[in-house]
Amino acid sequence: MNDSMSRRDFVRGGTAAVVGSVVASRLPLSASAYFGVDDTIRVGLVGCGGRGTGAALQALRAAPNTRLVAMADAFADRIETSYKNMAEDEEGQDVAAQIEVPPEMRFDGFDGYRHVIEQSDVVILTTPPGFRPIHFDAAVEAGKQIFMEKPLATDAPGVRQILATAEKARARKLNVVVGLQRHYQTVYREWVKRLHDGVIGDILVGRVYWNSGGVWVRTREEYEKKAGRPLTEMEYQMRNWYYFNWLCGDHIVEQHIHNIDVGNWVMQGYPLMAQGTGGRLMRTGKDHGEIYDHHYVEFEYAGGRRVLSQCRHFENCLNNVSEGFHGTGGIAPRRGEILGPGGEALYKHRDQDDPNPYQVEHDELFAAINAGEYKFADTENGAYATLSAIMGRMATYSGQEISWDDALNSEEQLVPGTFAWDADPPVMPDADGYYPVPKPGTATAM
Repeated sequence: MNDSMSRRDFVRGGTAAVVGSVVASRLPLSASAYFGVDDTIRVGLVGCGGRGTGAALQALRAAPNTRLVAMADAFADRIETSYKNMAEDEEGQDVAAQIEVPPEMRFDGFDGYRHVIEQSDVVILTTPPGFRPIHFDAAVEAGKQIFMEKPLATDAPGVRQILATAEKARARKLNVVVGLQRHYQTVYREWVKRLHDGVIGDILVGRVYWNSGGVWVRTREEYEKKAGRPLTEMEYQMRNWYYFNWLCGDHIVEQHIHNIDVGNWVMQGYPLMAQGTGGRLMRTGKDHGEIYDHHYVEFEYAGGRRVLSQCRHFENCLNNVSEGFHGTGGIAPRRGEILGPGGEALYKHRDQDDPNPYQVEHDELFAAINAGEYKFADTENGAYATLSAIMGRMATYSGQEISWDDALNSEEQLVPGTFAWDADPPVMPDADGYYPVPKPGTATAM
């Protein structure tokens, strides 16, 4: 770090510290240890669920001069549970001394994120993705370095907002890492590099899957029992956020984005067209909201190449979370494996000792910050991966072929303009407590 710019200037100053003053020296994280009060990196957490708690711990483990100083969530009990898990329980004992979040630095409600951003140098954004465009824009406007989880939006207007904010982040030279962690996973980095080097020739077809038994369900009954009163509809949907599109985007967006992103990465581009099918077979209860439990999408890329996409949440069925690719000179049947045209092994990655990619993404981010480097601009790819998944959802919901421009320019806005506990969310239950489910052939391409 040169004399004209301290590490404190870099993490707090964004553009003012960096533009016109490219860092002259590069101090690796291994040499950083602890730099004193002026070099403390203040970390704020917005979104205190399981992923947020894990990301905060990984940020603290990434560099010894990090301190968690503020936390926010819509619900106060989520903040307290997250804090307890990190500061008091075994999960965070290795970094407990780095957790400095007194009660007055724990902010609940819809506006808590603003207070966290004010207190922080680096902001971790891990709320349900419907809020990501708003929170990302506020963090960039405040000049903060950012880690944010995927997906980055739940609708096309949100993606466009993310892309506009990304331009501001790039102009201010703010590091932004997006939690598409396969890009930080050794087995994928080595595998994709070889595929791009042409080991199996021209890649013609990809196969990407997220087939599993599904995720948690938070029922209205259990939370009304805890509260001792009926929940407002906004409270209920926020608690059970995975099952409402304005918050989650459906599981093709929230989870399967990882595999779709790998398809884009290997194909070195984004899909031109998508068509597919989907629906609800297993998850049909009131607490399953409006989302599908299965999607099948065929994505078309330049040159007529295809990526075939499956995601489903069916219990007691074959699970498969993977990617594979077929080329003119061989196949890559799964991550880390490459076979020649006769089935002979060309490459096999042994990943038993590879570092945890969830940790690596934070290690590399905080190493760059500590070195005063502007290195990470993950936002555009994260936004386009999000749009690819939204494009797939639009195809399955509508039953129509959807182009990239159709998806990018869609005016279908899922996220409400007003956030309040007594406000009605965009989708409401009928008299029997069920939510409208998109029906192909009649539904809009939302």
